[in-house]
Amino acid sequence: MPQAGPLVFITGASSGIGQALAARYADAGWRLALVARRVTEVQAWADARGLGAEDCRVYGADVADIDSIAAAGRACIDAQGLPDAVIANAGVSIGMDTAEREDLDVMAQTFAINNVGLAATFHPFVAAMRRRGSGRLVGIASVAAIRGLPGHGAYCASKAGVVAYCESLRGELHGSGVKVVTLCPGYVDTPLTRGNRYGMPFLLQADAFADRAFRAIEAGTSYRVIPWQMGVVAKLMRLLPNALFDRLVQGRGRKKRRSEQ
Repeated sequence: MPQAGPLVFITGASSGIGQALAARYADAGWRLALVARRVTEVQAWADARGLGAEDCRVYGADVADIDSIAAAGRACIDAQGLPDAVIANAGVSIGMDTAEREDLDVMAQTFAINNVGLAATFHPFVAAMRRRGSGRLVGIASVAAIRGLPGHGAYCASKAGVVAYCESLRGELHGSGVKVVTLCPGYVDTPLTRGNRYGMPFLLQADAFADRAFRAIEAGTSYRVIPWQMGVVAKLMRLLPNALFDRLVQGRGRKKRRSEQ
């Protein structure tokens, strides 16, 4: 197995934050294990950057399918070795209305990808990293985890779940040498956010987010909101009394439901 440099395993690597993280790690000399359903697109991106098989391998998997993403992790270990960092980045954000039956299916899919898929992404690596005594397991949450927003019930709940899950895993791995890093992006310019029908303060370009995320992961930071300004906003939102918060979010634009896309 090639051991020319450190290895990072990234899900959701076909666009947005995942692709930006892949570029940042490649620029830093890391080998890449990239996971996506759109394998051809990711391979074309790697080829365009001049990344050969010794630098980058692409694994096709559906994060919503536990066996599929777990198999991709095992294939990575067999082909490239045990990663130094695993970034569970794949996620979806779709608006929902609990009064609509079809939106309950949206919620189930959101949890399957954003929560169960995240745990399944980590699964093949946890025991091996613990035995080795090192590694980074990185969960991509969101500032949407801080408070629930009207029309965003599935996404906010799932990202709050990411924060709580990663905190639990961090406690389980305490003292093992394996670091669990929770990153909460604010607004990042990606295909996921471009259809938003509301203002996005402190909007970051994906490469700017990836650079800050890279540094936080390398430092083994347990929890980080990026950019920091959104961290301040999030803390203020958490401190607001419920009655005031509820009034402030009335009339705010809502994420498009699946039937509106």
